[in-house]
Amino acid sequence: MTPTLVRRHRPSPTSPEARARDWAEIQERMLVPLYEAVYDRLEAGPGTRLLSLGCGSGLALLMAAARGASVSGVDQDGRRLALARERLLPDGAPETGRRLGLGGPEAVHDPTGPAFNLITAFDPLYCAGGGTRGLAQTLARATALATPGTPVVLAGWGPQERCAASGALRVAARLADPMCAPARWRPSGRDDLEDLARTAGLTPDGSGRVSCPYGYADLPSAVRGMLSTGAFDTAIRATDEDQVTKELVEALHPYQRRDGTVWMPNVFRYLIARVR
Repeated sequence: MTPTLVRRHRPSPTSPEARARDWAEIQERMLVPLYEAVYDRLEAGPGTRLLSLGCGSGLALLMAAARGASVSGVDQDGRRLALARERLLPDGAPETGRRLGLGGPEAVHDPTGPAFNLITAFDPLYCAGGGTRGLAQTLARATALATPGTPVVLAGWGPQERCAASGALRVAARLADPMCAPARWRPSGRDDLEDLARTAGLTPDGSGRVSCPYGYADLPSAVRGMLSTGAFDTAIRATDEDQVTKELVEALHPYQRRDGTVWMPNVFRYLIARVR
C-alpha cells in the first residue's frame, strides 16, 4: 500500500532529517487503524476533496487517494512534507488531484477549483497539548475553504488508562523545561476535542474510538519511533538526548516481550464536527 521511501545516505540518528524519516518508516503507520475507521465512516472515495492539516509524510493522504479521493495536505515540517512528496508525487511533477504545501491551508487552496468537503487533523499531539489555540485558528481558516456541512475530523488520545504510550509521554512532560509548557504532553481531557471544535466555530456531530497499538520490532526501533513524534523535542532541549533516551528506554521496557518486540496497546478518540 505504501511505496517504500528511497534510501539515500542516512543522516545522523539525532538529526531532524533522520527523525522525519523515522516518523515515515516507523511511527506513522501506527495510526493506520484511525485513518481507516474515519474514511470508512465518512465513505471517503471518488468525489471526496480532502484537506489534511498536519499531513506529515503523507500516509493518510496516500490511503485516501487509493480510495479515489482528491487530496491536499499541509504541514509545518518541511522535512516530513518532502517525504510526502516522495510518496504522492514520486516523479516530481504535479499529479491531478494531489496538492501539498508548507504552512497553512492557503498553501494548497485553488481559488478556481471546488471547495473541500472533508478536513482532517489526525495528529493526536496537537489535541492533547498546549497547541490547541493555534490549531483552532488553523481550523477556522481551513473551514473557510470548505462547503457548509463539511465534516472536520479531530483526533486525540483516549483514556489515559487505556493508552500504554502515556507512560513514555510522561517522561517527556517531566523532563521538559517548565517554561516551555505549551510544548509539553498532557493527558487528553474528556471534552478536549469538543472544546477545540467549538473554539474553531464547528458543531460536534459524533465521535468514535479506535484501537491503535504501537508495535515495534525491537527496543531501539521503539525509541526511534517515539522520538520521531516530536513529543520529546522540548525535553531534549531542556536536558540532553542521552538522558531522555535512557528514561524512555526504562518506560518502554515493561512492554518488551520475550521475542524482543515492543507492544503498547493504545486507544485513540476522534470527533466529527461540521462546518456551519
